[in-house]
Amino acid sequence: MFVTASDIAKLIDGEIVGDPRARITQPSKIEEATEGSISFLANPKYEHYAYSTKASALLVHKDFAPSKPIQATLIKVSDVYRALGVLLNHFQADQGLSKDISPLAFIHENVTLPEGAAIGAFTVIRNAVSIGERTIIGEQVYIGEHVTIGNDVLIYPGVKIYPGVKIGNHCIVHANTVIGSDGFGYSVDEKGVYHKIPQIGTVEIHDHVEIGANTVIDRATMGATIIREGVKLDNLIQVAHNVDIGTNTVIAAQTGIAGSTKIGKNVQVGGQTGFIGHIRIADGTKFQSKSGVLQDVGEENQILYGSPAFERRAFLKSYILFKKLPELADRIRELEGELRKLRKDSPEK
Repeated sequence: MFVTASDIAKLIDGEIVGDPRARITQPSKIEEATEGSISFLANPKYEHYAYSTKASALLVHKDFAPSKPIQATLIKVSDVYRALGVLLNHFQADQGLSKDISPLAFIHENVTLPEGAAIGAFTVIRNAVSIGERTIIGEQVYIGEHVTIGNDVLIYPGVKIYPGVKIGNHCIVHANTVIGSDGFGYSVDEKGVYHKIPQIGTVEIHDHVEIGANTVIDRATMGATIIREGVKLDNLIQVAHNVDIGTNTVIAAQTGIAGSTKIGKNVQVGGQTGFIGHIRIADGTKFQSKSGVLQDVGEENQILYGSPAFERRAFLKSYILFKKLPELADRIRELEGELRKLRKDSPEK
């Protein structure tokens, strides 16, 4: 199977410079490409590969002006990464997921299941579940009672969705994620014994959300834990009960968010960041990896580093001093010694 450079240009609204009939069979990295490959150039530091690559076509920015001849056909676009996403989706390999409903799946008779939906082997779908059109559910998935799943959703093998969860349209849930498990809620009595507080709320996943593998999203104690439209969660993230994550926020792996924290829209969170509970994070905030967030962030569009996290420039200045602490400590001891000597040598009054 192949497509031409002209076909791809139409797909991504690009302008061709070179041979529109160039045959393309696969996408490849620019430094590893062979004849029949299409690659991309978005970062200027890789430009030297453009002059030596064996790729048949290259995605480049519309303003790219080569300094030397290029053998590959160029397809110029206004946003290389966005065009690359469309291209890779077109070439996406078979995910190995079900194309139909497996006879080895257990599906309760009271399940809404439209034509075009696919269910993998050994998946269990309980009573009163509603599944949208063109939704694909992989093998060994568990979906509890009264779950609602929208259209064009992709659920990978091993996902567990507890009762009452709501998932919107065009969502992706990767393998072994758990949605709707109990929030971590206990009361302690006078003897120090912990008693479980029932978690009777739910989880709401809005449209165009992607959730990475082995991520856990707890159900609310009451009400809902909410993941709003366009949120992207990486692998191995813990979202506690009653957390609310705002539109188009992205969170990297191994982040933990404690209960009832509200994160605004367009927030960017680096990996291994920790949030205490019951705080509010303003829209547009950016957190460096391994930040510890211990209080509200009220001002929008700040960049915060450190644990506890504070303003980026102040953190960098502080870190410069931190690296010099051994040297500064030696200098202080030296100055203290000189001061003691001066006191000892000074005449008594």
